[in-house]
Amino acid sequence: MDNIKTLFIKEMRSYFNSPIAYIVISVFLLMSGWFFTSSLFLQGQSSMDSFMSIAPLFFTFFLPAITMKLFAEELRLGTIEVLTTLPLKDNEIIIAKYLSAVSVLAISIGLTLIFPLTLVIIGKIDIGEIFCSYLGLLFTGAAFASIGLFASSITRNQIIAFIVSFVLCFMLFIAGKTLGIVPPGLINIVEYISIDSHFNNISKGIIDSRDLVYYSSIIGFFYVLTLSWFSSRKWK
Repeated sequence: MDNIKTLFIKEMRSYFNSPIAYIVISVFLLMSGWFFTSSLFLQGQSSMDSFMSIAPLFFTFFLPAITMKLFAEELRLGTIEVLTTLPLKDNEIIIAKYLSAVSVLAISIGLTLIFPLTLVIIGKIDIGEIFCSYLGLLFTGAAFASIGLFASSITRNQIIAFIVSFVLCFMLFIAGKTLGIVPPGLINIVEYISIDSHFNNISKGIIDSRDLVYYSSIIGFFYVLTLSWFSSRKWK
């Protein structure tokens, strides 16, 4: 745990010692704020629905931008060779980097809490529903972060890592939007693959074991892929 903690702190410093975290978080907050305020002031709706409905789509861009540097930058600079000569296990390196990305995600989501606080002041909201919606955002972002971590481990080019991660995340997001053109026999499969359907379930306060298994499976699957790929590299 000490190794993970030390590397985690290093990764967090790397994020906030460069402009990338500030730029990505600022863009995310500006886009989120636009959809929240447009619903509140232009449509006169005192709810989080507008923001919550678009947030998973934002994450298909946001998480790849956060994770694209995790391994790709070290591969490009050659510092990965130094990192792997230290008394660190491969899984410790991967876990620390993953947790740093999830922490940036959590900070970003936490900054949007101003939205429900605003609604509490001007009207009535369902606190339980808001809590579940934010829980769904965290699960969705954590799943996308695991995909981004894997994409960053397979290339030294951050742009390629971003594109690969975006494509995989977007495929999971858009799957639920294609149910109308999917053959009847595949609807249940495609619906389960869609991350949007699981997010919507949790947002409604339905904490189903199938949704938890879904998110855990994605995170676990891409963790194993990242570990296998990382361990197979010949830089040691």
